[in-house]
Amino acid sequence: QIQRALRTLSIPLERLHVMKGHMIEDMCRGLSRQTHAQAKVRMLPTYICSTPNGTEKGNFLVVELCQTQVRTLLVTLYGDGNLSPQMMYKIYDLPEGITQGEGEALFDFIAHCVTQFLSETTSPDASSEQYLPLGFVFPFTCQQTQLNKAELLSWSKGFNCSGVVGKDVVELLQAAIDKQARPDKEGEASGGGGWFKSRKSSQSAPSQSRQVEVVALMNDTVGTMMTCSMEGRACEVGMVADKGSNCCFMAEAYLVETADETSGRMCVNTEWGCFGDDGTLNDLVTPYDQAVDEESSNPGEKRFEKMVGTLYLGEIVRHVLIALTAEKAMFTGSDAAVLKEKGVFTMQHLLEIVNHEDRITEVKRILEALGLQPSERDCGRMQQICRAVVGRAATLHATGLAAILSYMCQTRDLESLMVNVGVEGELFAGYPRFEEILLSVSRLLAPECMATILASRDGSGRGAAMVTAVALRLAAQRRAVDEVLAPLRLSRDDLVKVQALMRDEMGRGLGKETNPSASVRMLPTYVTHTPDGTEKGDFLALDLGGTNFRVLVVRITEDGITMASEIYVIPVGIMQGSGEELFDHIIDCIIDFQTKQNLVTQMLPLGFTFSFPCQQVGLDKALLLTWTKGFSASGCVGQDVVQLLRDAAKRKRHLGMQVVALVNDTVGTMMACGYDDPKCEIGLIVGTGTNACYMEEMKNVGTVEGDQGRMCINMEWGAFGDNGCLDHLFTHFDQVVDETTINPGKQRFEKLISGMYLGEIVRQILVVMTEKELLFQGKPCPKLQTKDIFKTKFLSTIELDGDGDSAANNGIGLDSNGLALRQIRAILNELELDASFEDCVLMREVCQTVSLRASQLCAAGLAAVVEKMRESRGVDQLSVTVGVDGTLYKLHPCFSKNLQTTLKDLAPNCNVTFMLSEDGSGKGAALVAAVADRAAKE
Repeated sequence: QIQRALRTLSIPLERLHVMKGHMIEDMCRGLSRQTHAQAKVRMLPTYICSTPNGTEKGNFLVVELCQTQVRTLLVTLYGDGNLSPQMMYKIYDLPEGITQGEGEALFDFIAHCVTQFLSETTSPDASSEQYLPLGFVFPFTCQQTQLNKAELLSWSKGFNCSGVVGKDVVELLQAAIDKQARPDKEGEASGGGGWFKSRKSSQSAPSQSRQVEVVALMNDTVGTMMTCSMEGRACEVGMVADKGSNCCFMAEAYLVETADETSGRMCVNTEWGCFGDDGTLNDLVTPYDQAVDEESSNPGEKRFEKMVGTLYLGEIVRHVLIALTAEKAMFTGSDAAVLKEKGVFTMQHLLEIVNHEDRITEVKRILEALGLQPSERDCGRMQQICRAVVGRAATLHATGLAAILSYMCQTRDLESLMVNVGVEGELFAGYPRFEEILLSVSRLLAPECMATILASRDGSGRGAAMVTAVALRLAAQRRAVDEVLAPLRLSRDDLVKVQALMRDEMGRGLGKETNPSASVRMLPTYVTHTPDGTEKGDFLALDLGGTNFRVLVVRITEDGITMASEIYVIPVGIMQGSGEELFDHIIDCIIDFQTKQNLVTQMLPLGFTFSFPCQQVGLDKALLLTWTKGFSASGCVGQDVVQLLRDAAKRKRHLGMQVVALVNDTVGTMMACGYDDPKCEIGLIVGTGTNACYMEEMKNVGTVEGDQGRMCINMEWGAFGDNGCLDHLFTHFDQVVDETTINPGKQRFEKLISGMYLGEIVRQILVVMTEKELLFQGKPCPKLQTKDIFKTKFLSTIELDGDGDSAANNGIGLDSNGLALRQIRAILNELELDASFEDCVLMREVCQTVSLRASQLCAAGLAAVVEKMRESRGVDQLSVTVGVDGTLYKLHPCFSKNLQTTLKDLAPNCNVTFMLSEDGSGKGAALVAAVADRAAKE
């Protein structure tokens, strides 16, 4: 019988693995908005988003509502890593009957205790502080919606005050404190000698009065974790192994769907005591557990807690003894009626027995004191039973801990996890082997995780002060961060103004007389049609924009478009030689290409993408204004580059091509998409630089003769704002970046939007934030001072969010957030920056702010374009497609979405579709040639 009883209290390792899996599943249910109500592991958000970093300092009040007392503390932190906090405290007994009376009376008493405590422990001369933040430890189940907002769901532990359930307990306490501050009829502050002042009356109250504000509410589990985060050690898990049992941990905030916070981490209060209430633990529940449950005040509830809480362990042992006595396996020949009495065998008895394993006499003394007459064999068996019950409790705690550690490791996308676990409570403190079992079993169940146990000291006191201190530190940091980033955050009115300014500049650029002074040049391209799908044949394209150039053949048939291309190199000697040498070399390469493609005998139309500054005076005529990108071939500036190419073909006697159009890459982008979508009448480039083009009504193009039809206008909108119209948007960071470019004061719009500059804007912000000690704890970062060290591609990596493909097929809900934060840290390590988790989160916010502004400004410019097109065509609703190219648009995880959302808001009467372009400078140039060829034939 003894062995059978012991076996029922022993759980195989395989079953612990199963239990761990079930707990993780229930944790996920608790975090999900859809399944939260059904979860037994409640996973309540605490709105605590950081652990202490050692810089916290100041005076912090704590008030803790206990079973029969109110405990008040004043904790002073010195910003020294929290190594030597000073604490003063006082305990006040609750008046008889107050726990069953009116809620208002209870909170008035708590407020009076705070008033009394402060009047006895400090004096107005001791400090000039006018503000005292208070942390409230309230050990009842609440629905918390903010750190300082929590509605009581239900009373327990003998409390049943009226008028509190469903109310915000923080608000009730604050009202009671404010009531203490209000003067009574005699002009004296009631109950506090004038110490308090109401928040509402703080301006007019005497200077020696103090404002006490409840800034945080928490339970003892959270306090345990925060206490252990002191003394220079980060602690991210808190466990209480006491009369009840609970655990909390720092979860990835985006997984806590029941809270609105999505960045960083948030402490989640698991409330795991109810685990198993759905029957998950039924096969582990022994007849002894069943008996304890039936005798409890809440049968069927808190099944896990009743197997591990010290309130119940003595009772479990009592029921084992009752069963064995009935089977005559123990206490034969003696009266064991005392065992029928509930509560006769306490946790204290149990701990004394397991902690004196080698002293049978001690066990005998305890049993005899209970009125039993044990034999020596009974004493030995009693030791075995007590060890089994308390060992099972430690093992179940370890299994729950393993579930949390594995969950943390997986959701952070780590191969291994090292974490500190703060532990407090009667079982932890009273059972020496608890820590050993906790570590060994959790390591067996979660071998990828290495936990270090930290003993908590006064979790509900010091820990509550730390929660309050961290809350104030984060609030101060948030104000400072918002102050730095505020100039980059654009309102809708700002964007509407940008849209109107762009519209004005477009009108000026189109006007014959105003064009020379317009910042948006609105250059005519002489492209008057977009593809209509009837284009057929073979077309050549030449893409010249650097030391390498491409020659392509684009074959258009009823089945679609096929392409072949080859890249050719221009030697430096030719780049910097004569114009004839340069264009002769280009024709030689075209001949080579056509020969390889068996096209040398055909006269093929050619579209020429020429990415150098030109003044275009016809579809096939453009004057070179200046060379860039290392070119300096003589005899070309001021000449028609199309004619230079034709002259070279004559010299080489090459008749296999006819240059019919010269285009830039923006127009090519529009044309490449226009073949697949006839509604594509806008081209947009958002990459290293930015530009746009669109089909304008000829009647509005004052710089070209003729009023019929349409013409594609190359806006060259990167220079928008060069006349000063956007100066109000330029921040200090933008000005610094502009001043260090090769063209200060030029391409102002482009410098706010394009990939060439966004990384440098971010770097400037990081430098300022480091100087303000908002990042990297203010430590100097020499590498961060290097221009262009922060690449724009870093923004794409850093801003990876959960909208993409989920990385989790394991039901845990892992997405790219954890991976992105790990990559942020890798980027910062590359920059030789020692970054904390909070630094990574703030870094992402900076990048998001800069890229969001860029996408919004781009949308404002595009809104001006589509609205002008709609009004020019006299329609109420415009449907149009935008062909887009550029690495920023294509590769950044949020840019396109933010652009489209903002555009829809600014131009609600336009239905705009976006199409990614493929090879605008190659395929697009060939299509310009194809359309020109079709138009000529027509």
